[in-house]
Amino acid sequence: MDQPRSSKPRSLGFFATALITGGIITAACCAEALTPAMASPVPIGATSRPINVLEHAGPWLTDVPGGVQALRGKVVVVNFWTYSCINSLRALPYLKAWNERYKDKGLVVVGVHAPEFQFEHDAAKARLAFRQLGVTYPNLQDNSYSTWQQFANEGWPSLYFIDAQGHMQGYRIGEGHYDESEALIRKLLTQAGQDVSHVPTTPITGKGIEAEADWAQLGSPEAYLGYDKAEGFRSPDGAARNRGRIYEPAPDLERGTWDLTGSWSIGSEFITPASAGAQLRYRFHARDAHLVLGGAADGQPVRFRVTIDGKAPGASHGSDVNANGWGTLREDRLYQLVRQSGAIADRTVSISFEKPGIRAYVFTFG
Repeated sequence: MDQPRSSKPRSLGFFATALITGGIITAACCAEALTPAMASPVPIGATSRPINVLEHAGPWLTDVPGGVQALRGKVVVVNFWTYSCINSLRALPYLKAWNERYKDKGLVVVGVHAPEFQFEHDAAKARLAFRQLGVTYPNLQDNSYSTWQQFANEGWPSLYFIDAQGHMQGYRIGEGHYDESEALIRKLLTQAGQDVSHVPTTPITGKGIEAEADWAQLGSPEAYLGYDKAEGFRSPDGAARNRGRIYEPAPDLERGTWDLTGSWSIGSEFITPASAGAQLRYRFHARDAHLVLGGAADGQPVRFRVTIDGKAPGASHGSDVNANGWGTLREDRLYQLVRQSGAIADRTVSISFEKPGIRAYVFTFG
C-alpha cells in the first residue's frame, strides 16, 4: 500500500519482489516495478544491532517464549506487516509454516505489526486478527514506526534474516521467492549448529484469502477511496470533502475507475455511507477483489450485498460473501468480495450496506 518513503510504509507486493543476501539480487518485477536499489545484505541505514532494537521495542501483543532476551543466540526472521494488507496476508502461509518447521531448531519468527489505518493501532483489534489468522508466533505493535525506522524498512511485507550472532544476513521486500528465503533460513540454522537435513521442504500453499495472487491476470492495482490518495473517481461533479452529499452513478466505468450512488461522506482516509442502500462500484481486472472495511460506531454487525456486473456472484463469490452476494461486516479488516471462478475479465463489483456509518478504505486485488 503505497506511501512516502521513510515516513510511512508502502506495500511492494504488487510491484516488485527482491531477495538480497551476500550481494546477490533475485528480482521479479511487474508493471510499474520498483527497481531494487540495495547492494548490501542489509538496507542502508539499518541498525547493526537488530536484537537490541527488538529488546527495547513494544508493546508485545504476543510474547516471545522465555522473554525477549531469549532471542539472543537464535536465528530470527523479522516480518514487517499489517493485518489489513493483502500482500501481508499472502505471505502468512510461509511464515506460519517456517515457524512450525524450524521452531524446535532454533528459529524464532517475529512479526512487527506496523499499522497503515487508524483502526489497526488498536491492540485488541490486532490481537483478534492474529487469532483469526492463526498467527501464534511473537508479534509486537509498532504504532509509532520506531522499529520500522531503525530497521530502515520500506514496505509491507518485508523479511529480515538475522543469524545466531545477531547480525543481519539478508532481507526481502514484497511477495515471492519464498524458496530462496527458506534456503537462507536453513543455511543460518546449519551455521548455528542445527541439523535441518531431515526437515521437509514440502510446498507451501495459501488457502482462501491467503492464496497466491493470479499474477498473470492481475491487471488492477490497489485503489484508495479516501481523498488523500483516491484516483479514478467518476461520479458527476466530483467529490465533496468531509461532508455528506448525494452522489449519482457515472454513465459508464472503465477499468480502474469507481463511483458512488446515494448519500456518502468522503474523508481523507475512508468513505462512509450516510444512508442505507448507498452503493459503491469499482471496475477491475483480477481473479480476486477485496475491500478493507470498518464497522459502524455502535459496534453492531452490518449486512452488505455484493453484485458482479449487476448480478449475484454465484460461484464467483469471495470468502466473505455467499453465492447470493450477502456478507456481514463484524470486524475492521479486509473482506474478500470476489474470487472469479471462470475466465478472468473486466468486471464491475458493487457493494451496498443495510445501515449507514461503516467505513470503506481501499480495494485490493489478487
